[in-house]
Amino acid sequence: MNLPERDDDGYLADMKAWTPEIGQTMAKHDGVELDDVKWGHILKAREYYDEHAVVPPIRKFAKYAGENQKEMFKLWMTGPMKPITKYGGLPKPTGCV
Repeated sequence: MNLPERDDDGYLADMKAWTPEIGQTMAKHDGVELDDVKWGHILKAREYYDEHAVVPPIRKFAKYAGENQKEMFKLWMTGPMKPITKYGGLPKPTGCV
């Protein structure tokens, strides 16, 4: 699958180009495996974005998703909001993530 244009950080240049298949392909291309839990985070973040039109900070997102923030850091092995938003076709998070 050919990926749509991405910026220097790997985010989609056009959010509207995102599909679940593109999200999975982007992750695979980056060497990231998206299991059901991670994919659930991505879909929940898209839901949050649809409702609020912003990417939430991790603390707010963990609460929204009913997740333990520390467990999310362990699962993603990084600041969780960056890969969640990247593979979810959402804008880059700003501020403290």
